[in-house]
Amino acid sequence: MKQLSKETVNWLEVGSEESGQRIDNYLIRWLKGVPKSHVYRILRSGEVRVNKGRIGPDYRLQDGDRVRVPPVRTAQRDTSAERKPGPRIEFDTLYEDAALLVINKPSGLAVHGGSGISLGAIEQLRETRPQAKFLELVHRLDRDTSGVLMFAKKRSALVALHEQLREGYAQKIYLALVSGHWRDAKRAVKVSLQKHLLANGERRVSVSEEGQAAHTIFRLRKAWPQSSPPFSLLEAELKTGRTHQIRVHLAHLGFPIAGDDKYGDFPLNKTLKKQILKRMFLHAYQTGITHPDSGKPLRFEAPLPAELDAFLAYLQKDHAEAI
Repeated sequence: MKQLSKETVNWLEVGSEESGQRIDNYLIRWLKGVPKSHVYRILRSGEVRVNKGRIGPDYRLQDGDRVRVPPVRTAQRDTSAERKPGPRIEFDTLYEDAALLVINKPSGLAVHGGSGISLGAIEQLRETRPQAKFLELVHRLDRDTSGVLMFAKKRSALVALHEQLREGYAQKIYLALVSGHWRDAKRAVKVSLQKHLLANGERRVSVSEEGQAAHTIFRLRKAWPQSSPPFSLLEAELKTGRTHQIRVHLAHLGFPIAGDDKYGDFPLNKTLKKQILKRMFLHAYQTGITHPDSGKPLRFEAPLPAELDAFLAYLQKDHAEAI
């Protein structure tokens, strides 16, 4: 992405990968460091033009459009409160072609910058692929969740994959180790969830009849009823994609995920950290989609990370009841 002049008018030409994008989102991506309120002000004032004509913030760009961007000064960085760079990581690529990139995200890495981290997975990938005209997250994973993470390499693929996720055509399966003896081979959970902010600005999710519908199907993989405390390994299939859905559903049922620092059993987590489990045991194991171009069914699988495998081996020293 080229640098825009801060002193003179800039003219940008829209390519095929940007076609269909709203002008406000297009400008927000180009004008990094400029407050969104200012982006909307220059749109309303007519300083931004497309093909020499005024447009509204909901205008969708077309291939070949010429966009006039006025000189805009970005905010100066506050070096006294510089955000820490994220760890530089060589990602394990599960799949890649002209439309799609799929990686195995490690635990501890945010999918995008923010909350004190300047470089998340998307920023690191963009830095290592400066030639990429388009690279966007298809979905998100919590920072402490590992596993399958998809990126679109062109806008048409992003739109198609978002539709698959929204309409329930994509399959997303996680592995979660919970505290407690889970007895059902299969259980469908439909409990509505609502987002809210704590006093310190942290995001939390709680069960609420006034929240959004949320549906998870749990299947029992293995149980360790004789361990102290008992543990159970579950498959969690998402039928909806609400924030922290699996974590909150399981905590609500009385089966908190081992190592969950937001909704888990905090005394147990402290004990586990002293032993071998130093992260949350939640892993995006499998994702099934239809390829956005060819229509071919695809399935991506991320193997369980070594530290989670090691904890299962630790449990296996006790009595394991295979399902």
